[in-house]
Amino acid sequence: MRHFDFEQILTLDPAYRKNLINALPGYKPLHLMGTKSKLGVTNLALFSQVLHIGASPPLIGVLFRPQSVKRDSLENILDTQVFTLNHVLPDWHVRAHWTSGRWEGSEFEGTGLAEEYRADWPAPFVARSPVQLACTLVQAQTLEVNQTVLVIAQIDHVFVAEHGLRSDGSLDLNALETVSVSGLDEYHRGKKIARWSYAKPRIFPEEI
Repeated sequence: MRHFDFEQILTLDPAYRKNLINALPGYKPLHLMGTKSKLGVTNLALFSQVLHIGASPPLIGVLFRPQSVKRDSLENILDTQVFTLNHVLPDWHVRAHWTSGRWEGSEFEGTGLAEEYRADWPAPFVARSPVQLACTLVQAQTLEVNQTVLVIAQIDHVFVAEHGLRSDGSLDLNALETVSVSGLDEYHRGKKIARWSYAKPRIFPEEI
């Protein structure tokens, strides 16, 4: 097994180190974030650093890279307080990846992905996304350790394709065909192994 200690990691070729460290968390959730500037220009950006914060109230977190360069999505959120998160489907994942380019103007227009508006929400959703979240900024924190910015948001609206919503409220991501990502640029379809009952001591879990 290959071993890298902390000092070796720091001395790796920067591109190699970036690829390695980004891949270490394994499969990550993938979302397209939709925002709109104060001037009405829409923006679309791909995010894999999205995490569950809490269910009551419903909160979600998104981690942004340091503001050493212009970050349109983050600036739009700070200005307007709202954004959307949208799951990605296999047949248009390459267009989602394409949003990472340095576009002038709207990534929707540049990549051919369509805007969609629901529930009078001011920020754009991505049409054909099977899971769409409308979010309101609650808090933005700059982490001292590396100057990344953690945005914590309230989930105000959830739109889920019926075929992927189970009776207990969980999502069947296989049925939804939600795409995940590893590293920076490798995309995956999920494949369910099993679903198990709530774990209790001395009672072996049952498949459900």
